[in-house]
Amino acid sequence: MIQAVGIDFGTTNSVVALRHDDGTTNVLRHGPTLADVFRTVLCFWSEEARGRQHLHHAAGPAAIDAYLDDPLDSRLIMSMKTYLAQRSFTETRVFGRIFTLERLVATFLRDLLADAPTAPRIVVGRPVRFAGEFADDAFGAERLRGACAEAGLPDVTLMLEPAAAGARFASTLTEPATVLIGDFGGGTSDFSLLRFDPRDLSTPGAGVTPLGHAGIGIAGDAFDFRIIDQAISPLLGKHDTYKVMGKPMPVPAEFYAGFARWHRLSLMRAPRTLRGIADVARTAEHPERLHQLITLIEDGLGYALYQAVSGAKAALSSADQATLRFRHKSFEVERTLTRAEFEHWIAPDLARLGATVDQALLDADLPAKAVDKIFLTGGTAFVPAVRRLFADRFGADRLVGGGEFVSVAEGLALAATG
Repeated sequence: MIQAVGIDFGTTNSVVALRHDDGTTNVLRHGPTLADVFRTVLCFWSEEARGRQHLHHAAGPAAIDAYLDDPLDSRLIMSMKTYLAQRSFTETRVFGRIFTLERLVATFLRDLLADAPTAPRIVVGRPVRFAGEFADDAFGAERLRGACAEAGLPDVTLMLEPAAAGARFASTLTEPATVLIGDFGGGTSDFSLLRFDPRDLSTPGAGVTPLGHAGIGIAGDAFDFRIIDQAISPLLGKHDTYKVMGKPMPVPAEFYAGFARWHRLSLMRAPRTLRGIADVARTAEHPERLHQLITLIEDGLGYALYQAVSGAKAALSSADQATLRFRHKSFEVERTLTRAEFEHWIAPDLARLGATVDQALLDADLPAKAVDKIFLTGGTAFVPAVRRLFADRFGADRLVGGGEFVSVAEGLALAATG
């Protein structure tokens, strides 16, 4: 019998874990490939039947397949989590129908949990700090609860994601320890300092003492942005000039802010945006580059480009260099990326991550030497520069890992009490 369900609703991927009567956990697997993770994405499309338009949707890998089958006549929704704490985002129209953010998230959650058994307790993860420059964390948590309720989950417990990862890690401890949990998602990175006493962990609510935490809206997506911004966007006209009344002006940077985040690329297909790029191209020093940009936007190539970039980034975690390859019609990229230049590009992000770790220590009023173990979770934990950030502060011998993609969900299920 299932005692609890842990839901790690992530910016890029989501994971569901189940806790059984005997205390063991397992991850809910999805689709024909039985994947642990479920892409946090929705795709909508409209079809006519008997004179009426019918709205359809798919979630996860099926959503990506649907979008790639017909990118021009579908609407892709990604990174919903990054907008939870943004009061400026209230609703959007999808083929003429109004969707609040809560409704979008609820639609996704229902599909994510379609094969999950019912359980008396459900714990949902939330970041320490929600993404966004003007994020309202309390508002983000409230909207997440509202989305869960709309999905048919009215009574859920919210738990900080790094604390959940710590709950999983605590099961490996044999003696009391002060642990820094670093949880790297797609949109946010969260850090929590916790004191674990494994002798008391069998008692609900005991054995874990929160000491301090901090979070920031920087994670894996930001690293992908840096690669596209540095290696791809200049080939599409960024840093070029065009003429206004005979005077050279820089090509508008906003053309590339959305382009470098592939899930926003569909928003650039608006006729007004495409006309704006075409107008600039008429007097640009390299008009062909801007025309390539228009082609990539019109053909919905953001996901394919993202896959190529993400693959090169992952390769740099185990090699000193990797080749970034991408081709569409007459636009072709084949560039060798070195780990050194990648680390140079993400240096501002690393500095902000380091400052956030320091803030977590300050919040706990602890020196770095008081931390016994550092447990890192999430795909970004594999980036050597990220690991070095922690090794330099705490010592490489204190770094531990394991279950980087599923530890939060498993910890949420383990932490459920009632």
